[in-house]
Amino acid sequence: MNLRLIFLFAVLTASFSNTWSQVDSTKYDKDSATNDIPIFIMDADEGGEDDSQISDISGLLQSSRDVYVNNVGFNLSFARFRLRGYDTDLTTVFLQGIPMNDPENGRAIWAYWGGLNDITRYPEVVTGVASSHLTFGGIGGYSSTSLRASQKRKGTRVSYAATNRTYTSRLMVTHNTGWLKNGWAFSFSLSGRYANEGYVEGTYYSGMSYFAAAEKRLSDNHTVNLAVLGAPTVQARNGISVQEVYDLTGNNYYNPYWGYQNGEKRNARVRNNHIPYIVLSDELKINSKSKLTNSVYYTFGRTGNSNLNWAGAADPRPDYYRNFPSYHYGRNETELGDALTALWQANDPSTTQLDWDFMYFANGKNLATVQNANGIEGNTVTGNRSKYIVEEYRLDPRRLGINSIYTNNITDKIFLTTGVNGYTYMSQNYRVVKDLLGGDYWLDVDQFAERDFSDPEVAQNDLSTPNKIVKEGDRFNYDYNLHVNYADIFSNADFKVGRKIDAFVGVSLNTTSFWRDGKLQNGKFPENSIGASEKNNFFNYGLKGGLTYKINGRHIVTVNALTQTRAPNVQNSFISPRTRDKVIDNLESAQILSGDINYIVRYPRFKSRVTAFYTEYNNQIWSRSFYHDEYLNFVNYMMTGVDKLYQGIEIGAEGNVTSTIVVSGAFTTAQYLYTSRPTATVTIDNSEELVAENKTVYWNNYKIGGVPQTAATIGVKYNSPKYWYIGVNANYVADIYMDPNPDRRTVEALSGFVDTDPQVAKIIDQEKLANGYSINLFVGYSYRTKGGQYLRLNVNINNLTNNTEFITGGFEQLRYDAANIDRFPNRYGYGFGLNYFAQISYQF
Repeated sequence: MNLRLIFLFAVLTASFSNTWSQVDSTKYDKDSATNDIPIFIMDADEGGEDDSQISDISGLLQSSRDVYVNNVGFNLSFARFRLRGYDTDLTTVFLQGIPMNDPENGRAIWAYWGGLNDITRYPEVVTGVASSHLTFGGIGGYSSTSLRASQKRKGTRVSYAATNRTYTSRLMVTHNTGWLKNGWAFSFSLSGRYANEGYVEGTYYSGMSYFAAAEKRLSDNHTVNLAVLGAPTVQARNGISVQEVYDLTGNNYYNPYWGYQNGEKRNARVRNNHIPYIVLSDELKINSKSKLTNSVYYTFGRTGNSNLNWAGAADPRPDYYRNFPSYHYGRNETELGDALTALWQANDPSTTQLDWDFMYFANGKNLATVQNANGIEGNTVTGNRSKYIVEEYRLDPRRLGINSIYTNNITDKIFLTTGVNGYTYMSQNYRVVKDLLGGDYWLDVDQFAERDFSDPEVAQNDLSTPNKIVKEGDRFNYDYNLHVNYADIFSNADFKVGRKIDAFVGVSLNTTSFWRDGKLQNGKFPENSIGASEKNNFFNYGLKGGLTYKINGRHIVTVNALTQTRAPNVQNSFISPRTRDKVIDNLESAQILSGDINYIVRYPRFKSRVTAFYTEYNNQIWSRSFYHDEYLNFVNYMMTGVDKLYQGIEIGAEGNVTSTIVVSGAFTTAQYLYTSRPTATVTIDNSEELVAENKTVYWNNYKIGGVPQTAATIGVKYNSPKYWYIGVNANYVADIYMDPNPDRRTVEALSGFVDTDPQVAKIIDQEKLANGYSINLFVGYSYRTKGGQYLRLNVNINNLTNNTEFITGGFEQLRYDAANIDRFPNRYGYGFGLNYFAQISYQF
């Protein structure tokens, strides 16, 4: 058996080492079809929109017992660190056995249940490929939190927190009864979070969270639990911008989303969500060795994100590229450039922020008449036609699902888990007029189609109601439903083979079906915009296994491997779901191949883990829409055959220097790369004109952006016998890259240049961001009264040195001008400076 383990280790190590060395030394591949772009000859080392509600899993990772994961979980969150570089859709989150990941994009939307810290405080966390008793799992692992009322600690807890981050105040009250004499248990939690203005100017936050659970003990072996939770939240958002703006304003947290209206700050980008969850679960202990848990759940509610829209008017965004001094200097308009420089440097809000008063003025001076309004012959509407409005993008989901888990300790050496789960999901997607900004109506036509087509019907967003007049609260522009049906069966078996060897094997089979159901007949696509589309069906599988070899009671070696296929995300599969039901050609499942080897040390005063991991995630799709300067139109840009590689080393350790002093640390170095040359297809958004097909994107060996590929943290904590503690962590991250714009890495993008042109390097090189660091301080005190109540105080101060120059990420703008690549420069986001979280709680 030792020889088998050595063989597995050798195979994994050889694969890991060979690929690593190949990436370091291989130049960008060129064949006879691409010899006209010899500039693609960079080593990988040469570097050839954030959504805050989909957060990293830093808080979750703090709950892990793994020495590496627990160290990096919070300490590296300042740099948007992700375990092994994986996207968040590869980690599944469960509450009482129900999956919380969004069926459309696969990600867990933490904002939907945020603020329920007392309820979600102690999850089971499984990281990476491992044995699991709730789901098949995957390369990102999973977390599971019980919502059973009887499992919440009996008593009442009241807490208040003050912070200077997204919100400034939080009040939370939780009460758990434990089992009562009548066989019932209840749990309640309520919290509120608020900020008149958050860390970034122009943002605000108003959120409430609620939870209630009732559990009935039907017998000693049988309980039923009903839980309800939700978190209605309204949040004004912040955006990121270009470095020119940060330099001009002297503010790395400049926010272009707000402006003054009648002397008050108003934000155009406001998120308004409320998704309640209802979960009914039944747990039956069949006998001393087996258990059956069944859950049925229903979710519903609304999500909304507001934004500005305009027609027949100038772009109102203050950081629109034509509002920058550099644009005018580039046109030799020196006087205008100088004037704008002075206004930006003076932080004149009429220049640096949205001008709400101007938009109201423009709408109030735009008297217009619409003939045959709402498709009624002779119906004439006269009034102030809004040039600017605030609209809201609505996505209102509904999901009904079941989850059933059976476990059986067959013998003292075999433990079996089998489960089935599935759901039917539907989301309503539409736009709503939120504010006409002083106008009388908005005309629901496509202004770009009006420009490009002579037939007036083509410009109609709703052919059943031509020249539709819409007012506040009306739906317009698009209206469709997305449907997803999913079913999965999995099984996991754990084995004990002698005293020194454990093993597990898991298998999963699942089906996914999704389709679009249009509610409006769009004039640009009258044949495939209304009604139900064809169903897209996928059958997928997963197979995993692992071995644990116990060298002795303190030293352990584990090897894990997985192969899996995954259906494409619904969100990326449709070319333009707003207008039509067409999906990307040759839509296929992605393939995952992953393995890791771990050396674990466990002593009473010291523990550590060293891991080497290797993952291929191949045949993914990539889909975006943006304005393309070459085609002078909005385009749908789709890529197939996107392959990614994740490989690296993880080290975590923790030791007690004395009975009161603990030293801990973690380190990782990795390479996250694109490893293929995807094929791109480009179509014009307001027609089905194909402007590019089988276009090769030279992404091979470019770095995956937005995540540190080297990171380290080290900390010291003192635990006083007098029930207080103090600790400090120093954190460092490096090798962070901007994610590459695919269209800039094509033959066509470089067709107008010779190899020696300095513009070539600007177009194809990948920017490597500066390394970053932070120092965090945390202190706490706990006092127990004679009556058994607890008073606790905790304070965390992050980025103690107030480092405001660290760029956490950003993106290359998809819109670009090859002749002047600086016209649409990269956009950057900066990490917060000194920030804190202080909480006092009373438990009784």
